[in-house]
Parts: sequence; C-alpha cells; structure tokens
Amino acid sequence: MVNSATCKLEAFAANRLPRVGLVGPLPPPSGGMANQCQQLILLLQSEGVDVEFVRTNSPYQPYWVGRIPMVRAVFRLVPYLAHLWRTAGRVNVMHILANSGWAWHLFAAPAMIVARLRATPVIVNYRGGNADPFFAKAPKYVLRMLAKASMRVTPSVFLQRVFANHRLSADVISNIIDLSRFTPTRPRAFGNSPHIVVTRNLEPIYDIPTAVRAFAVVKKSFSGATLTIAGSGPELANLKALVLKLQLADDVQFSGRIDNACIPALYASADCMINSSTVDNMPISILEAFASGVPVVSTCAGGIPDLVEHGVSGLLVPIGDDQAMAREVLRVFLNPTMAASLRQAGLVEAEKYAWPQVRAKWLDAYIRSATPGRAP
Repeated sequence: MVNSATCKLEAFAANRLPRVGLVGPLPPPSGGMANQCQQLILLLQSEGVDVEFVRTNSPYQPYWVGRIPMVRAVFRLVPYLAHLWRTAGRVNVMHILANSGWAWHLFAAPAMIVARLRATPVIVNYRGGNADPFFAKAPKYVLRMLAKASMRVTPSVFLQRVFANHRLSADVISNIIDLSRFTPTRPRAFGNSPHIVVTRNLEPIYDIPTAVRAFAVVKKSFSGATLTIAGSGPELANLKALVLKLQLADDVQFSGRIDNACIPALYASADCMINSSTVDNMPISILEAFASGVPVVSTCAGGIPDLVEHGVSGLLVPIGDDQAMAREVLRVFLNPTMAASLRQAGLVEAEKYAWPQVRAKWLDAYIRSATPGRAP
C-alpha cells in the first residue's frame, strides 16, 4: 500500500511546484503579519502554487464564545488542530508564520508538532522584534523545535543575527510591498500646515507618546501642522489624555484602525511619517511610506537601521527621544532639497521588496524544503 508521504512526493514531482500549507493570521485585525499572510496567499496562487491555508485567528463559532476566557481557547484550538492535521497530510511543505510569546505556544508549536507527526517538512517564518528576549527566557523546547525545522526564514538581517546568537541559522526573505497599491504623489506646498502620520497600533512597544510630544514641538514652528494617528489598541485613553494635556486636541486626529485598502490614501495626504517604536523588526509601515514617496523619521529600534539608512532613505533618532524626533521632522519640512532626496531614495529602497524580487526566494525555499535529501 502506498503511504501518504509517497503520494505527496509523486504529486510534487508531477506538478513541479510543491503544495504548500500556509499557517498564519488574516485581517481583521490588520497588522504586519496578518497583512503579509493575506498578501502572500494571493501572490503565491497567482504563480500557480497550490496553497492550502490554515488560519490561526479564525472567528469564534459561535461568536459569543469569544467572550468567555479559557472556553474560547478550546473552541478555537480543537478545529485548528483538526485543520492542521488534514492539511499536513495533503501538502509537501508547511510554511508557518510565527512570532514570540503566547502566539508561539498556541499556534506555531502545535503546527510544528502536527507536521512532524505527518512527516511533512516545515519552514518556520519567524517575525517580530521581541525574538531575542523570548528565546532567552523561553523553555528549552522552543529552540529545540526551531532547530528541527527544515528551514528557518526571517524577514530581516536583524532577526538573522538574533537567530545566530542562539546558534540557529536562518535565511532572509524580506517582507513584501505591493507597489501597485501605492502611487507616489508630488510634494505638496503645505505652507504652515504640514500633515504628519503615524500608522502603528496603539500599544506600549510603539511608544506613540514620543510621537505626540515630538509633534507638540513641531507645532511651535508650524502652527497649522496636523497629526493623524491611524491605529487602535489599549493605549488610546492614555494618548487622548496626553493630547489634551499638551493642548493638541484640535490638531491630532485618532482615526482608528484604517482598512488596509484605504491606507494608500492616508499616505498620499502626508508630508512626513514618524515611527517611534521601541521594539521592531522590519516595519511594513516604513515600506509603505517609502513606496508612497513620504519622508520617514524613525527610531533606530531593532532591525530598522537595516531598512533605513540614516540621511539617505530616512532619518533615525534614539528610542524615546522626542526632541531629536522633532528636530529631524523639522529638517524635512525646512529643507525641500533634502526631503526630495529622501523621497527618491525611499522609492528606490521600496523596489527591493516588491514581489518580483521576493517570489523566486520563496519558490526556491519550498522546493528545497520539500525535496527529499536536498539540504535547505
């Protein structure tokens, strides 16, 4: 009797492209990993890759279960495991999008265990700026599981260095920016009223208060300046209180989470994007600003210096330094020649992360991992 592994290999050989089981989240809520996952599914399918998707954040069924802690975990975990089992038995390789913390234990680890039981090769596509402290404190089984993966992939050289510090090799395949969604607009004559945008979730690691305080300094030179904060999260009340304290209520708009399809319009209205994160890997928001021709001022957290070259494609400041951030934003507004140079360099940088530059790396990763006896 022919076993399932043999059937999968024969199907792979006949089709030349492996069948891929992709495990990860989808919007809503929008976020870097969810948006990348959604985009990758569509792009792989457009290349003729047979993708079977296992969603890690499926809506609760019935919906009211989501209100009950512990019970909701069971209602999500059981169908998730069943879907993983079926998928791992049908595909040639499992591509698991993973990050740190509880998400690793609840979603990535079970997917890796199921794939191993089904003798299916695994690519762990690890994301998130908190990898180093997570690896340092996590149970030893986390690193052992990662070591047994057929291939480890990170979107940045920064995370590749983190893996190396923990004696793990990793390939770099960058995040993807869909350049067809973003159209660079000509610089606006903003006069005394430049528009600044922040496009990060309202969570402590993104340190939006530093961005707000930097904006308050910019207002002293550009009284008509406005700030749009596009995101949602637990820090909303604290941020609104800070805005009131700084007497900026008429100048700061909390737009809430903007649908991914509407983000290009926000960038098209912006004269500068600021990113004040304290922990980061390879922010899609910076790539989106680059692709939109919007100058970027960011902290130098995590892998950002690998993405943004200070003074060339963007301007970098120390973490938590609102005064330095304000100074660099003012440089953008007061020096049109420099701003134009940053825009042009950002557009060139964005090209490196377009699908034509990334597709071959993913297809090669799948073939390498799915081919028996071929070293990843």
